[in-house]
Amino acid sequence: MGEVSRAWLFRGVIIIAIAGLAVLGWRIFQPESLGDGFIGSNGRIEAVEINVATKAPGRIKDVLVNEGEYVQAGQILAVMDTVALEAMRREAEAQLQRAHIGVETAQIQVTQREAEKATALAIAAQREAELNAAKKRLDRSEELVTGNNISRQQLDDNLARFQGAQAAVSAANAQIAAADAAIATGKSQVIGARSMVDAAQATLQRIEADIDDSVLKSPRDGRVQYRIAQPGEVVGAGGKVLNLVDLSDVYMIFFLPTEEAGRISLGGEVRLVLDAAPQYVIPARVSYVADVAQFTPKTVETALERQKLMFRIKARIDPDLLKQHLQHVKTGLPGMAYLRLDAQAEWPPELQIKLPQ
Repeated sequence: MGEVSRAWLFRGVIIIAIAGLAVLGWRIFQPESLGDGFIGSNGRIEAVEINVATKAPGRIKDVLVNEGEYVQAGQILAVMDTVALEAMRREAEAQLQRAHIGVETAQIQVTQREAEKATALAIAAQREAELNAAKKRLDRSEELVTGNNISRQQLDDNLARFQGAQAAVSAANAQIAAADAAIATGKSQVIGARSMVDAAQATLQRIEADIDDSVLKSPRDGRVQYRIAQPGEVVGAGGKVLNLVDLSDVYMIFFLPTEEAGRISLGGEVRLVLDAAPQYVIPARVSYVADVAQFTPKTVETALERQKLMFRIKARIDPDLLKQHLQHVKTGLPGMAYLRLDAQAEWPPELQIKLPQ
């Protein structure tokens, strides 16, 4: 046998030995027999992922966190460039100021029109008094002219004065009506000016909201998983900047056949054992059982085929427990989920809860 063949043989023996040790280690940390009251299934640790995205299109000014960092709810993660929004805000502030001036001007005009109406009312009262005097003079003249105590010419003059007083009263009343119309127009202008103020305030509030939204904050406590965009990049509305993992909502997804899935109840106890840390046993509870099979054959006609139906199960880890071990929480890790189907069954010693200190 040549040296090359012996080298390959030696490498093969090493690989077989390593594989044997791995299997032996797995068996050491796995229960040998679960019993009728338990069932196990392969799964993978997952968590709720949150995409931190922009509300409006724009350029990223700065990203303040790196991948792997733990962040808290409300923490500033990234900042968008707001130069254009700041200019829009100054424009909106100027429009608001102009709208306030418009309200003041309209109110002054209403006050002026009301003063004009007061003057018209005084003139109308004066014209009414003149009309009454002219009426009395005309009546006396008509009585006196029958007795030839005054001339016919004087009667005609008094009649002309009376008719002139009537015309003056009509003109004064017309001025009052014009003043009322002007006041109504002025008040409508005040309402319009105030609506312009409201519109300018709404525009300013919208721009300020866009400026606030340009500061991207963490919606929850979690860990940065990916930096999707970098400073200087231009992103569209809804553009993703960061991807977070919510470490308060961590769970394992696994699948069970019909018979076992039908015996599971929400809130049932689950013990998780991860391949990367088989010395630990993590408690969890069933939080979700799919109502539709995930793997369904084309036809289901026999009992054997019905056993092929697999249902998706989710076992959620207690958030308070996660807070105590945030540094150890990692997603994507494969492992085993062990469920207790019989509430009276005792967990075997190898599945008693064991957590890192």
